[in-house]
Amino acid sequence: MYADKDMIFKQIGAKVAYYRNIYHLKQKELAVLTHVSSSTIGRIERGKYNHNVPLSLLIDIANALNIDLSLLVTFEEREKKIWWEEGGNIGEK
Repeated sequence: MYADKDMIFKQIGAKVAYYRNIYHLKQKELAVLTHVSSSTIGRIERGKYNHNVPLSLLIDIANALNIDLSLLVTFEEREKKIWWEEGGNIGEK
């Protein structure tokens, strides 16, 4: 299955936002924990971080959220279908 880079970055960003919200953190709070700006967290969550999120930053985010890094960068078949085959248009179903 072909994986579009834009879709992967959007999916990673959506997962960061999802886990951040589970832990009731604001973007600014996650930014402080990961030593980046809140605008950086916002761009990551929107999948707009220059199409190149450093692995070290993803590790810092996973550590700050107290989750395994693999949760941010692996995708179940259902997620692949939603994001990669249907173009990520979740709200249009």
